[in-house]
Amino acid sequence: MEITLLKSKIHRAVVTEARKDYIGSITIDRSLMEAANLCDYEKVLVANVTNGERLETYVIPGETESGVICLNGAAAHAANVGDTVIVMAFAQMSPEEANDFRPSVVFVDEKNAITRKEQYETPGTIYQK
Repeated sequence: MEITLLKSKIHRAVVTEARKDYIGSITIDRSLMEAANLCDYEKVLVANVTNGERLETYVIPGETESGVICLNGAAAHAANVGDTVIVMAFAQMSPEEANDFRPSVVFVDEKNAITRKEQYETPGTIYQK
């Protein structure tokens, strides 16, 4: 059996662009991707704190240190420039692996510059025999 846990999170980023004419995805500043342990083309859940919408898409890298958070294509209809979003990726693992796993979490300021990076504490025992 495998369970799905939070792997990566960029907390309360600000949408800098919404491009409806693009094929799709979310463009994220490469430095934020690396800090949050996100891979190119990785599936993410985007929760829009401003309007309550949630959507799934995939990540493409933006210019390093640019602060870009750009929703593209159909995803651009779910957010406006200036909206606050949380970007999350999940991983499947065995319950035994989950016992020691800690997600990467990146906190940003209003310009999407990293203010701190941390890993959530190990939740304790998830799996018991």
